[in-house]
Amino acid sequence: MANLLITGGAGFIGSNFTHHMARNHPDWDLVVIDKLTYAGTLDNLRELEGSPRFRFVHGDICERSVVEPLIRECDLVINFAAETHVDRSIEEAGSFVMTDMYGVYVLLECARAHGLHRFVHVSTDEVYGEAHDEPCREDSTLEPKSPYAASKTGGDRLAFSYWVTYGMPVFITRCTNNYGPRQYPEKMVPLFITNALVGEGLPVYGSGRNTRDWIFVEDHCRALETILLADSLDERVYNIGTGDEFSILEMARSILETLGLAEDRIQMVEDRPGHVLRHAVSTERIRKSLGWAPEVGIDEGMRQTVDWYRDNEEWWRKIRSGEFEEYYRKHYREKRGMGKS
Repeated sequence: MANLLITGGAGFIGSNFTHHMARNHPDWDLVVIDKLTYAGTLDNLRELEGSPRFRFVHGDICERSVVEPLIRECDLVINFAAETHVDRSIEEAGSFVMTDMYGVYVLLECARAHGLHRFVHVSTDEVYGEAHDEPCREDSTLEPKSPYAASKTGGDRLAFSYWVTYGMPVFITRCTNNYGPRQYPEKMVPLFITNALVGEGLPVYGSGRNTRDWIFVEDHCRALETILLADSLDERVYNIGTGDEFSILEMARSILETLGLAEDRIQMVEDRPGHVLRHAVSTERIRKSLGWAPEVGIDEGMRQTVDWYRDNEEWWRKIRSGEFEEYYRKHYREKRGMGKS
C-alpha cells in the first residue's frame, strides 16, 4: 500500500495513469491535483468518483499552500502537470514557463521539506530537439526548439539538480509522442480522428514527412508504474518509446484507413515555426535495466484509439464546441485556410 500524489491527473496521460494505477493497485490511496485548464476535465476521472481510495483536489501546482499539505501526506509523487501544446507555446509562452518550470520548483521544494520515497518528473523527448543520425540517448545534448520544449527542459534540469544538490530521490522520464483515449483534440491524432468524424480535413503541416516515435498511452503508463515500483534505480533519467517511427502523413493515412475514409481528406497546410523534423529516442536503458517493453503496436493502438473516439462522441463534441472551436478557427481556418474537405 502507498499514498501517491498525481499532479495533472485530469489531463490526457495523467488520467490514463490514474485509471491504470487504480486498476492495478486497488489498495493504494490516489490523490489527484489538477488546475482544470482547458485540456483537463473531471470527465476523465468520472469512473473513480466515490472510491474511498481516490480523492481529487482542484488546485495549481504553482501555489505552495495548496501543494504542501498534499505532499506531506504522500510517499510518492508523479508530476504530469504541464502546459504541453507546441503550437500554443509559440503564440503565448508565459503560462508554459510558469507551470512547466516554476510549478516544478514548488513541487520540489515541498517534497524536499517533507521527504518522499520517490519523485517522478514526467518530461518529454521534445527536450532533445532534433534526432539526427541516431535516436537520442539520455545523455544526449538538450536542444529544445520551441517555448514548450524549452520550458520542459527547464523543469527537467531543475528536477535533476534537486537530486545532485539535495540528494532527493528524483527520477526523470522522457517519453515520445503519446496517443490513445482521452487526449484533448488539439493534439494531432485526436484532431485528425475527430476532424474526420465531423467531415473536416486533416491539416498536415509542411511536407508531412516529419517523423515521430508514437507510443500508445497504456504502454507509457506501464513504464511509469515500473519506475515507481522498482526496488532500486541505477539511473536518474529514462527514455520511453517504441522505436517505431512514422511520419505525420503515414499517421494521417493510418487514421483514415482505420475509419474507412479516402486519403483526399488530407489537407497540406503552412508549416509551423521551429518544427522538429525527427523525434526519436533510444530506450535501451529502460529495456535492459527494468525489463520494460511496449506491448501495443501501432495498428492495434490506432484501432483502440479510433474506437474510443467513436464510442465517446459526447466527450469530444463537448470540447470541440467550446474553447477549442475558437482556437481551431484562428489557428487553422483563418491562419492556414482550413475548411471542409
